[in-house]
Amino acid sequence: MEFWKIFPPKEELLEWYAKNGDGQIRLVNAHLHTPYSFSAFTDISQALNMAVNENVKVAGINDFYSTDGYAEWAQACAERKIFPLFNIEYISLNRDDQAAGIKVNDPNNPGRTYLSGKGLSFPPKLEEPYASKLESVRYESNLQVQKMCAKLNEVLENSNAGFQLDFEDIKSGMTRGMVRERHLAKALRKKINAQFITAVEKQLFYKNLFGGKALKSEIGNFAAIENEIRGNLLKAGGGAFIPESPEAFLDMEMVCSIILNSGGIPTYPFLADDNNGNFTEFEAPKETVIEILRKRNICSVEFITTRNSIATLEEYAGYFNDNGFVVTFGTEHNTPAMEPIELFARNNTPLTELLLKINYEGAAITAAHQYLTATEGSGYLDEAGKPDLSKREYYTNLGKALIEYLIKN
Repeated sequence: MEFWKIFPPKEELLEWYAKNGDGQIRLVNAHLHTPYSFSAFTDISQALNMAVNENVKVAGINDFYSTDGYAEWAQACAERKIFPLFNIEYISLNRDDQAAGIKVNDPNNPGRTYLSGKGLSFPPKLEEPYASKLESVRYESNLQVQKMCAKLNEVLENSNAGFQLDFEDIKSGMTRGMVRERHLAKALRKKINAQFITAVEKQLFYKNLFGGKALKSEIGNFAAIENEIRGNLLKAGGGAFIPESPEAFLDMEMVCSIILNSGGIPTYPFLADDNNGNFTEFEAPKETVIEILRKRNICSVEFITTRNSIATLEEYAGYFNDNGFVVTFGTEHNTPAMEPIELFARNNTPLTELLLKINYEGAAITAAHQYLTATEGSGYLDEAGKPDLSKREYYTNLGKALIEYLIKN
């Protein structure tokens, strides 16, 4: 499918929108992981069928280190009249923050910084040397999990499990090429379910496997059990833990360069407030964060809304939106737990009209950026990665026109 041929030239598109746009604020989820990295979903169709049922009209694929799902995402979205956003996620390292002991958006590791790229080119493109840099990170990430799998098999042997895990089987049967730690936990949980029949047998085995620590979760709560497997065996201090190689992390500046070369908009994902109202050292106050992000040539931010209170979302998203940043929201769905596609704040609190508007307009700018990059070679950002804020309203309207056109035709 040649996705962009669905749409007329931009002048016709804007004329159509002037006649047919009805001013609705469409529901958006701009950050969804799929089985091309790790996901709560069994496949892309499941995710997008849920989006249809929940009236979400814009959906962004956002896998770790991978654009492999883009073609399937575009096709499946178009069939369901959902506008697709083409995104990606990286784990980078800011060595200055690391040296200063500053926790950024990883609450446990100073300097480690998650970054998203929003609105990448579709079909995907990436030139050298950036393509080789990305492939190197993908290789190192898989290698670390492969070593962890081997160490996990040693733990299983010492526990007289009677079975082993096969890394290549996991890679071919459970992934689309990128193997994550969560795949190991899922594979182990499924093996245990197959090996032992009764709940008591399973609980006894988990207690043995966890070094005498009883399983806390109900035996049928698969997501919770997989999290316990990770916490007891695969995280630091666990019997199968393998530290990530320094080669698995690219410098933050390099990640931003890769995103720009991919046609995307470098985006900072906020952790923002935790359950106790605390922020990392990097993320407060917001007035300091915005200046640092500008210096790092980042003009877009996102929030995983279920993490945060409504008050913080309105304060932070409103502030960054008012100061010219592209702001979007998502859910991730990169754990075994299945949540709604529609966005909610912490404690299942519905988003306010302000937040829905900010998210829709951020998605619209991203949509316009994708379209113009595909059809004209450049979009919202110039060659240096700077946005033309004087044309922000134009990009917003063009993006809304694209979204509405796909929905209504």
